[in-house]
Amino acid sequence: MTNEFHERNRLSWDAATAAHNSHKGDQAAFFRNGGSTLFPEEVELLGSIEGLDLLHLQCNSGQDTLSLARLGANVTGVDISDEAIRFARDLSEQSTISAIFHRADLLTYFAEQASTPGRFDRVFASYGTLCWLSDIDAWAQGVAHSLKPGGRFVLVEFHPFAMIFDEQWNMRYDYFDQTPIASDGVSDYVALSGEGLAPDGYEAGVETFVNPHPSVEFFWGIGDVVTALAKNGLVIEQLREYPYANGWKGFERMRDSGGRRMVPPQDMVRLPLMYGIAARRAGR
Repeated sequence: MTNEFHERNRLSWDAATAAHNSHKGDQAAFFRNGGSTLFPEEVELLGSIEGLDLLHLQCNSGQDTLSLARLGANVTGVDISDEAIRFARDLSEQSTISAIFHRADLLTYFAEQASTPGRFDRVFASYGTLCWLSDIDAWAQGVAHSLKPGGRFVLVEFHPFAMIFDEQWNMRYDYFDQTPIASDGVSDYVALSGEGLAPDGYEAGVETFVNPHPSVEFFWGIGDVVTALAKNGLVIEQLREYPYANGWKGFERMRDSGGRRMVPPQDMVRLPLMYGIAARRAGR
């Protein structure tokens, strides 16, 4: 059944990805002119990556992948969406920034790589990735298996506590309910976030996008994530929580507090909206 869920999500992402990129203008020119889509949080947790082999999980259309390559890493990106990987390869060629891209369901990719462990100095994932994974333990095992001894895994993700709210900030979802959630499909969250997710300037692009393919999301609390990583031999070195969400206006009346850090409206208390993990595979 999980394979069926992943296939639904692949189709949904194929449809949404085209809409997302329609709002971002000439991305190849953005990169040729020195642009980067990375935020300070992930750069700090990753540390220096020059000359290192880096695996970027669920890389979407490759913007962060190419930004990591520009910092000197040898980067491999993996994503389930055919449209995302097609766009990423084109963007790599047009921007003249080299990276390798694989189109694959991430859990399938990990299984296929089981015979070649320890290939990467860094493994990286960010922003809205875990909710598309049906098996957090298989994911953590794949992360650990991909790292060289002493290698580091970095995750920057939206905080699961924020997911108890609906878009109007009403408490609606049970934090501890891990029943898969069916939805109308991957939304055009780039349109909803405007310049927050279009650093080179927002363009109208596709308007009133409706995804023809429904999707299925999974919920993993911070305890689930940390436990899965620890069970598979990773030493948690940092766990940080942030009172803002980079780029993403996921709720009504969110505002930019500076640097595209989106925070709740002024009449609300601060909430954990994002978290970061840095973990090391034991050994040298």
